[in-house]
Amino acid sequence: MAQRIDTLNTEIKELPSIKLKDNTVKDPKKATLLSAFIPGAGQVYNEKAWKVPLIYGGFATNIFFIDFNNRRYLALREGLFQLDRGEENNFPNLNRVGLVRQVNFWRRNRDLNYFIFIGIYALNIVDAHVDAHLSSFDVSEDLTFRFEPVYENLSVGGNMFGLSMKINF
Repeated sequence: MAQRIDTLNTEIKELPSIKLKDNTVKDPKKATLLSAFIPGAGQVYNEKAWKVPLIYGGFATNIFFIDFNNRRYLALREGLFQLDRGEENNFPNLNRVGLVRQVNFWRRNRDLNYFIFIGIYALNIVDAHVDAHLSSFDVSEDLTFRFEPVYENLSVGGNMFGLSMKINF
């Protein structure tokens, strides 16, 4: 009697769970849009929050250099205007040609830093997109190389013998 199965027992102990979507795989479109709207948000979505201080550090450093170059540019430009008006300026050791060269140098550096700022912003977006794509990449330790003999029949007649290297990853 003890081995008999009770077919009327309707008690359900535990329902099996069905996973429809793997949470470790990230959506590249979502990561890209997040990083485009809020720099660093795509990296947080990709669970790489350690990159956020690097992004904002790059922005802060770049803003510092934009301000630094702009202050030099404005001071030298004002000195050039004072020289043109015949007034005393803050750069008595520079003639007009030297002042023009310095004004152009600092303006060019300031403008270059604007492009670097855009580059940091674009790099932030590209990094989030690529990192989301690579989230499904298998990085397991199972990487093996095998050498196997190869024998093939050629279509023009004859046979070919060789050695092939197979990579399992």
